[in-house]
Amino acid sequence: MSQGEEPSLRIVFDVTRTRAVLRAGHGRQSDLAQLAARFPAGGQRGPLTAEIDLDDFLVGIGELGTWPSPDVDWDKDLAQLVSGVLDDADTAEQQLQGDGTTQEQEILPDDVLAMLGNEWTADLTDFQKRDIARLLSLRHGANFSVPGAGKTRVGLAVFAAMRERGEAHRLLVISPKSAYEAWEFESRTCLKEPLRFEIMGKSPAPGAEVLVVNYERLDRSLASLAGWLRATPSMVILDEAHRMKLGARGIYGAACMALGPLSRRRLILTGTPAPNGARDLENLLSFVWPGHGRRVVTGAVAGGDLAYASAVLRPLFTRTTKNELGLPPFEPKIRYVDMPDLHQEIYNALVGRYSARAEAARDDFDALGKAMLRLLMAATSPALLAEGNSRYEPLSYQVPPLDVPQSDSLYSLMRDLPSYELSPKYEETLRIVANNAEKGRKTLVWTTFVRSLTTMERLFAGFGPAVVHGGTPDRALELRRFREDSNCAVLLSNPATLGEGISLHHACHDAVYVDRDFMAGRFLQSLDRIHRLGLAPGTETNVTVLASRGTIDEVVALRLEEKLEFMGRILDDPSVQQLADLQEETPMVGGMDMADVRALLGHLDGGHR
Repeated sequence: MSQGEEPSLRIVFDVTRTRAVLRAGHGRQSDLAQLAARFPAGGQRGPLTAEIDLDDFLVGIGELGTWPSPDVDWDKDLAQLVSGVLDDADTAEQQLQGDGTTQEQEILPDDVLAMLGNEWTADLTDFQKRDIARLLSLRHGANFSVPGAGKTRVGLAVFAAMRERGEAHRLLVISPKSAYEAWEFESRTCLKEPLRFEIMGKSPAPGAEVLVVNYERLDRSLASLAGWLRATPSMVILDEAHRMKLGARGIYGAACMALGPLSRRRLILTGTPAPNGARDLENLLSFVWPGHGRRVVTGAVAGGDLAYASAVLRPLFTRTTKNELGLPPFEPKIRYVDMPDLHQEIYNALVGRYSARAEAARDDFDALGKAMLRLLMAATSPALLAEGNSRYEPLSYQVPPLDVPQSDSLYSLMRDLPSYELSPKYEETLRIVANNAEKGRKTLVWTTFVRSLTTMERLFAGFGPAVVHGGTPDRALELRRFREDSNCAVLLSNPATLGEGISLHHACHDAVYVDRDFMAGRFLQSLDRIHRLGLAPGTETNVTVLASRGTIDEVVALRLEEKLEFMGRILDDPSVQQLADLQEETPMVGGMDMADVRALLGHLDGGHR
C-alpha cells in the first residue's frame, strides 16, 4: 500500500475498548458483509462498518484470512493485544504437550532474583520464586494462590522484572480498600529505593509508580485512568480479581476489560477464581487473554471431566495451595441444631407450610418468606425479620423466656419471639465463646446480618466483644482491641466486611459461622483470616459451622459443597475439596445445661436492659 492510499480494511478498538471495529475501504461493501457473517455475534453498523465483541473477534481471528486484500491497517494497541494473546496461547499449548519446544523462553525459579535486579531486597520463598518464574514465562498471567501465600509480593516482583527490562514504568493496581495497606507496605519495603505509591484521588497522580484504585471507583475514573496508562508503558494487576467475575456484563468487569488492552502486561490475583463455577473462571481469564481465555475454559469443562479440565487449564495459571504453605491442618465441622417449637412453626409458615394459627396472617408470611436472605435470617431467628427502629437495633431477649400464649397470633409471636425462645444458634455460639474464653482463647464469630451482630454484641457483653460491620466508625480500633485486649474474647463480623485483606491468625484460632450464604468464594476468604502463613507449628485451629436442621441452611451447605468441590478439582487442590465435605459433629454441651445458659445470659444481660 503506497503512502496516502486508503487501506482495504482498518481494524481498531471502539471507544469502550471491549469491541473491535472493522472499517472497510470504499467499494468493499460485499467483502465486509461476507467477513462480518463469519462472526455470528457481530453485526454491521453500516455498509462499510462492523462491530464485534472483543472475545468473539479473538476467538474467530482466523477468519481474517478470508479477506481478499493484504493491505489491512491495525490499531497499534489492538495488534499488541492480539499478538500477546496468541503468543501465550501457543506457549500454554506447547507446555501442555510437553514437547520441550518452550525451553528457551521458560524461566526457571533460580533465574528470578537476577531478573529482579540489584534494587530488589525482599525475601522470597521457594514457592514464590516458582510462581514468579511461571508468570514471567507468559506475556500475561493469573496467580490463584491461596490467601497468605504472598500474592502481593509476587505481583510486585513481576512488575519489578518488567521495570528492570524497561518494559513497564508504572503499575496500576485495582483492589478492594482492605488491600491498600499490603500494597503500600510491599512498595515501601521490597526495593532499596521505595516505589512512589499513591492511592487514587480525584485524578491519577502523574508521578506515581504504583497507583492503587478500588473497584467501586473504576467506572467514573475510566477516562483518566486510561490516559494514565497510555502515557508510558504500564502494567495492570487486578487484586482479589473475583470482584469482577461477571466480566463485561458487570460494571467492574466492563471497566477492567476496557483498561486491560492499554497495558503491556496483565496479571490477576485471587485465591477464589471460580466461586460459582466455570463462568466465573471464563470471565477472569477473558481479562488476561481475551478470546483465548473463554475458549479454553469452555472447551476444558465441556466434557465434565474435571481432572482433564485441570490439566488443560494448568499452563494458564500458577497456584500455591494451602498444603504447600506447611500450615497445621484443620477440619471445619458442621453442627446441626434443632429449632424450638415456636421457631419451627414460624419458619414453616415462612416457607408456606401453614399451621392453623398461621392462617390468620398468611399474606404477611407470604410477603416475608419469598426472599432467600429472609429465610437465612429465619433459620437463625425469625425475630430478625421484624422491623426495628433501625437496621442495627438488637433483639432484646427475655431471661428467663416466657411461656408462649396460645391465644396470640403467630405473626405477633414472631415479632416478640425473643421473649419466648432463645435462638439455638446464639445459644450454641455462646457456649463455644464461653468455653474458649475459659481456656484463654479468642473467638471470631461470623454472621451475614448486621442485626444479628448487634444482638450477639448484647448477649456476649461479658466477653468484651469487638464488632466490625459496614457501619462501624473505626474498624482499626475494634480490630486492635480484639488482637491486643485480653478482656476482649470475641470479634463479631460479617464476611462482606471482613472477609478479605485482614490477618487475625496471631490472635485467634477459633471461628464460628452462625450462618452462611451461597457465596463460596466469600466463605473461603473468611476462613483464611485465622488460618494463613505465619501460624506457629502445632497451632490448633477450630472452625464450626452452625446450621438449623430442616431449613435453608441445609440447601446452602449442599450448594457450597458442590461449588467447593468444583473449584478444588479445577485447581487440583485437595484442601479446597476437603472443605466441601464438612465433618458433622453433635452440638456442644460443654458442661452447660439450659439453666446454666439462662444464668449466664442473666449475668451478661445485667445493666444492658
